[in-house]
Amino acid sequence: MKTSVLAFGLVAATALTSPAHADKLDDIIGSGTLRCAVVLDFPPMGSRDENNNPIGFDVDYCNDLAKALGVTAEIVETPFPERIPALMSGRVDVGVASTSDTLERAKTVGMTIPYFAFEMAVTANEKTGIKSFEDMKGKVVGATAGTFEAIALEKQVKEWGAGEFRPYQTQADVFLALSQGQIDATVSTSTVAQANVKTGKFPGIAVVGKAPFDTDYVALFTNREEYGLINYLNLFINQQVRTGRYAELYEKWVGGELPSLAVNGVYR
Repeated sequence: MKTSVLAFGLVAATALTSPAHADKLDDIIGSGTLRCAVVLDFPPMGSRDENNNPIGFDVDYCNDLAKALGVTAEIVETPFPERIPALMSGRVDVGVASTSDTLERAKTVGMTIPYFAFEMAVTANEKTGIKSFEDMKGKVVGATAGTFEAIALEKQVKEWGAGEFRPYQTQADVFLALSQGQIDATVSTSTVAQANVKTGKFPGIAVVGKAPFDTDYVALFTNREEYGLINYLNLFINQQVRTGRYAELYEKWVGGELPSLAVNGVYR
């Protein structure tokens, strides 16, 4: 009994003298700044206005999150391939970067419930005569490296056993290559496809139909061991929907029918 009492006393003393470990949520609040990784060549989710200021759905979402935390948002421009490296290197606190919630990524980072959902669309160079996803077989196609659609499209080209897949660093690179005839078609989110066609910066391209890929649910992400912050982020996403803010941002930046964030047969 004496040994147990002594051991308990040592543990208690250690607890009293050891400094409390602040988790990432505390760190962010204490610093007064939330650093968000955002992709800024991915309209309408992220881009720059005529004054070079970051704008878009993801930019507003980061600003909303910072406001809820009572801190200032810092938008850190992060290309698609650099999203997770930016977090792992400590450059950012949270990814608000249209990041697909794959099991492979979840081995490295902590991912939230979906905050946005994308459907996939085919955009083609009008000179190719491509009118559907099936027409892409045997053609030269491309997409942004590391994205959900790029992985799915490259796999499809291999299954077809015909054609060529080319990866690009940014969405702008993809649509420029498409407009210049370097590739015949691409698969991207329908929101991005429509936004790029509407800009008029990429003449000779058109959205020609849907791609038969799964709905791309995207999540916020942070360090996987930061359970307190992940819990907060999940509740924040929930609140964005419940308060109508998600619908407001969707109408502002995308328009049309609001996609459900619920996964059929899993949760509502």
